Amino acid sequence: MNAEVFVHPSSYVDEPCEIGAGTRIWHFCHIMPGAKIGRNCSLGQNVMVASGVVIGDNVKIQNNVSLYTGVLVEDDVFLGPSCVLTNVVNPRSQINRKNEYQRTLIRRGATIGANATIVCGATIGRYAFIGAGAVVRGDVPDYALMLGVPARQHGWMSRHGYRLQPAGEAGLFVCPVSGWRYRLEEGGQMRCLDWPEEKPLE
Repeated sequence: MNAEVFVHPSSYVDEPCEIGAGTRIWHFCHIMPGAKIGRNCSLGQNVMVASGVVIGDNVKIQNNVSLYTGVLVEDDVFLGPSCVLTNVVNPRSQINRKNEYQRTLIRRGATIGANATIVCGATIGRYAFIGAGAVVRGDVPDYALMLGVPARQHGWMSRHGYRLQPAGEAGLFVCPVSGWRYRLEEGGQMRCLDWPEEKPLE
């Protein structure tokens, strides 16, 4: 574990694990052996990170979130309070299904709202936005706004976290705050026209 990591005295960090510089782990957390957490992350109160979980850089995890084996979280993800990430689709107390864990992938920049549930096996696309209390049962495209139970798409969200607005040209959208342009490509994928991969968020 990096010496530049802050761990509150009430938390448990099992060895071996990897935790990057600048990461802060607050009250009553449990990091299990084999977990990997990147740099400059923030883990709020009562967060559990299971063995084999991989968390990227600059990830913010709010209170009461459990990340079970099979969860992979890329950089810049926000996990809202008490959101749920599962790893078995048909759990039974009497049956051991550790060999059936499914992967859940949260791509770069995505937001998972408070109390939302991501059923395992899903990939949440880059900068997708899952609204509070939504239940996601399958893959989510980049920049998609997902709401409801079960979750359905209700438009698109910008990298800055605002609903994209039509820009007057077919397939072209704009963020109402940043002014960045987005284009809906053939196949239903949204792409930001004003964001080189290395450009920082302003």
